[in-house]
Parts: sequence; structure tokens; C-alpha cells
Amino acid sequence: MVSGVLRLLESLGELPEPVAEPTLIVVSGLPGTGKSYFSKRLADRLPFLVLESDALRKTLFSPPSYSPQESTQLFQTIHRLVRDLLNKGIPLILDATNLSERAREQLYSIADQLGVKLVLVRVEAPPEVVYQRLKGRVRDAENNSDADWEVYRRMRPSAERIRRNHYVVDTSRDITPALDKIVRKVMHR
Repeated sequence: MVSGVLRLLESLGELPEPVAEPTLIVVSGLPGTGKSYFSKRLADRLPFLVLESDALRKTLFSPPSYSPQESTQLFQTIHRLVRDLLNKGIPLILDATNLSERAREQLYSIADQLGVKLVLVRVEAPPEVVYQRLKGRVRDAENNSDADWEVYRRMRPSAERIRRNHYVVDTSRDITPALDKIVRKVMHR
């Protein structure tokens, strides 16, 4: 796992400046709901490093199989990376489906143990919007996700309610108000 963390770390490029009190922003949601778009817009406003699980998966596994074992290994490695970066004072945005509360509990635990601010965001969009996005995704070479409409349909029943306070953002609408609220939350100590 340590070599996996090092490989991911090397793939990240230049890191933001460390801060005394880093924040972890966890952006969760189904494929096609706009997690990566939202995370990038948020990173335009905050000097945070975006950890995109789809890109990190392709760094560790080439080609990815998306098997349960691969996903388990990927997220164990990501959680270790998150812990290491937060320990170094690097503020983070984690862009990943994180559909189960069990998966999110690992992140809650890291934030609690390190005493860092945790901001949770659930990104959503109406199914017809997601369908159009995923249909058009094949032509988008900049997108790291391989998920299509069938993957969305399979994953949708497994999406569990976030049990902690969180923001809900519908990316089919103007996301500026949500970005403003989250930036204020992060800046307020």
C-alpha cells in the first residue's frame, strides 16, 4: 500500500501550500451528477488539491477492472494518502462516489482523528440530465470516468443517505450559491 501511496503522490504534481488548519471537503454522488465539475469549480475558488478517484484508479491500475477487490485497494490507498496529505497541512477536495455511509465513515474517522474541518457535499442532478451527460461522456477525452448510464443505474440503489450535516448541490442549476456557502464555511474558523 505504501508504494501505491507514493505512486499516487507522484502523480499529483505540485501541491498547494500547507496551512496550519487544513480542511477536507468530501464531494460524493452518483456517476454523471457533476462531482468532478463541482470539485474543479470549488478548487478555482480555494487553494485545495483535488483528489479525483477516477484518475487515481487509472494511476494505480492500468487498465482498471473496477472489481470489488480493486476498489477496496484503491480506497484504502486513497484514505492513506488523504491522511498523509492532511498531516502535512494540505487542504483537500476528495471527488469520489462514496455512496455508502460505511465508506464515508473512514473519512469521518480520519478528519476526527486529525482534528481537521470536514465539509460534506452530495452532488446530484435529475436522471434525465445525468443520462444526457453520460451519453455525451464518450466524446469527452478530459473526463477520467468510464461510468456510463448502465453503471449509474446499477449504482443508484446503493446510494445511502449522508448521516452528518452536509450540503446538497443540484448541478443542473447554478452552482454559484453552493460554492459561495462552502467557501464561507471553509474560511470561517
